[in-house]
Amino acid sequence: MEFEFRRNSLDGSLFANFSMEHEVMGRWFCEELGEDSDGCTRLLAKVAQLQAAGHGEWRQIGRDFTLELDAEQARIFANVLGYDSLDELDEGMSMYDSESEASCGLEDFQHALESWQLFVNDSR
Repeated sequence: MEFEFRRNSLDGSLFANFSMEHEVMGRWFCEELGEDSDGCTRLLAKVAQLQAAGHGEWRQIGRDFTLELDAEQARIFANVLGYDSLDELDEGMSMYDSESEASCGLEDFQHALESWQLFVNDSR
């Protein structure tokens, strides 16, 4: 999983760009986590707790996205998806889910969280 963090020099807004399969993670970092360094610290503690236990699950429902963690992976998905049923799509068509749902290994998510926290703290 590749990612890049930037701050807009004009308005100070944050931007997180994740690889194509993980685009929703960038939106989650910017829109749900934002500049909350304490939130990063709490999430990193939760990740460490799940890793140490080797089992368990945890969920955080945000304004637009939900974060689910277990001992092996992190999953982020939109709370409201544009289609209630795949029946609404024409035959041969499929939904592009990368903007509404993504998952990665828990260690990869931990690395992204640590990098985001450093970026936020260093770019103030």
